[in-house]
Amino acid sequence: MEQIIATVRGFDGALVVVPEPGGDSPEIAWGDAFFYYAPDGEMPRNTQPYGTIVTKDYPGDTASDLDPPGRWRVNVQVGRTAVPALLGPEDDPAVADVLLPHPVYGDLGWICVVNPGERTTGTVVRLLREAHDAARARAARRRS
Repeated sequence: MEQIIATVRGFDGALVVVPEPGGDSPEIAWGDAFFYYAPDGEMPRNTQPYGTIVTKDYPGDTASDLDPPGRWRVNVQVGRTAVPALLGPEDDPAVADVLLPHPVYGDLGWICVVNPGERTTGTVVRLLREAHDAARARAARRRS
């Protein structure tokens, strides 16, 4: 998890938000990570993150079984058309180190991987970079 966070922090214009106790974020978000394109270092107000890491089950999002210690999930917005090409035959949302549609937001173009490992870390990093570049392009279009 820390390797992925460090890699995203290295992307030009990336902002990685990791809520902690005492901040403005709700308690349920503490310990998770949210990835934005924000070259000014300020959290965008009207933009969703292009990627996240969650470390626990959320209400309505429990299929990945993230509550046991050591389990976490990276989520990446790849676009609706990209999702089918990325996925294999596995469809158990709790299996580790496999690209899957996000259990809640898959139809909206999000993929996920529980505990990325040897098989998926490289692909996850590539997809995060592509999502970051897409977020940068969207920001440029909004500015012009």
